[in-house]
Amino acid sequence: MAWATCVFALLFSAALARVIDFEKDGLAVPEDKSLATAWKNGAILNATLRSLKPHDILVIPNKTYHVMGGIKVSNLTDVIFQLDGSLVFSNDMKQWPRDAPTKESPHGRVHECIEFSGLHNVTFTSSGKGTFDGQGSKWWGIPLIGYLERQENRPRLMVISDSSHILVENLFFKNSPYWTFLTQRVQDLEIRYCDVDARRDNDDGHDIFDLTAFNTDGFDVEGKDIWIHDCTVWNQDDSFCVKDNTSNVLIERVQASGIGLVIGSINSNVRNITFRDSTMHRPVNGIYLKFRGAGSISDVLYENIVIDEPSRWGIWIGPAQQVESGKSANGTSHIVNPCSAGGGCSLCWPMVPFTECHGTKNGLYRNITLRNITINNPKASPGVMMADKDSPMVGVVFDGVRVNNPGSSKWGSNYNCENVQGGVAMGDTTPVPACFKDLTTKAITV
Repeated sequence: MAWATCVFALLFSAALARVIDFEKDGLAVPEDKSLATAWKNGAILNATLRSLKPHDILVIPNKTYHVMGGIKVSNLTDVIFQLDGSLVFSNDMKQWPRDAPTKESPHGRVHECIEFSGLHNVTFTSSGKGTFDGQGSKWWGIPLIGYLERQENRPRLMVISDSSHILVENLFFKNSPYWTFLTQRVQDLEIRYCDVDARRDNDDGHDIFDLTAFNTDGFDVEGKDIWIHDCTVWNQDDSFCVKDNTSNVLIERVQASGIGLVIGSINSNVRNITFRDSTMHRPVNGIYLKFRGAGSISDVLYENIVIDEPSRWGIWIGPAQQVESGKSANGTSHIVNPCSAGGGCSLCWPMVPFTECHGTKNGLYRNITLRNITINNPKASPGVMMADKDSPMVGVVFDGVRVNNPGSSKWGSNYNCENVQGGVAMGDTTPVPACFKDLTTKAITV
């Protein structure tokens, strides 16, 4: 991979740099929570970002600035965005900028907190640990009720699309209203020394109350040649997630607690993905690969990962567990049935009787390797591997996958396996999935 850092070393010589101070030059107002100031600071940030020329450096001083969302900037080249303080986005949902109402979105689709497109050779950094604060708890609302009211019409904290050679470092993303960080169609992206935190309380786990901060994904990436390392995520949905049409990704030395180190949900082709040298503390899921439609997930490696006390599945390779939604007569989205299969796999399966889960038709898993994986004290059975009978899973290898003290729900102390062909267990893998050929050291010795 041609990592982004190779590019940045050549940029920004002192002679070319123009430093713009958000407060002194832009006249932004710090330490003021008023709505009027949020609108003023948001407008200043929008205008200042749009005015940046190659080699400019925008500095947000080490103070707190309240801003209105809807910041949208495109076509920046060779600039640095240096956030030394905090940008706190307004939680006034009524005033939040949004598109005009449509039949599909009667209240108008909200704009993102901050959105970039068409970037080239751009660095997002801090001299310390800059903060993007989405004040998400207001958007999440009363547990469950808030989701039923707003569902997914909530702003993402940061979006970057159609861009290349991007470095994101030394930033803290706090309490996003919706997905935290999303890239779309990017090439040569590096994310390092960044943290995500989205939680309702400080509980050391993810109970029903915590998980009602729905859709607070951590780092969701789509593109090519992506490197994420030395980052932490604590959230209530996918923690580090590889999205559709993505290839050549390395995610390493990360810590996560949420709904997994994820590939998916996929309805396309994804290949050459590696997660390694990472830990997970009391997540809901651990290793999680999922299809929502036809496509392929191939050439995947999970290596040197420790997962402590997952509350649901240590390993899941199969269809996406999701809630089915629909449209009412006026076009408003609503939940059809929280336990329906949604065309694939019920979120309630297998714990709730009569719920269903099926492999994804034409969802192809090929060459998936898990090596040196330790799962300690999972509350449920070790996990699930499920494919469609006409699109079986092929080339799955467990090499030293150890599940210590597994729970017994729903399949005792082993995996649920459906339509897996030619799976192989090696090293000190235990338990050996019933659908795998046993080539472990114990089997060979015997």
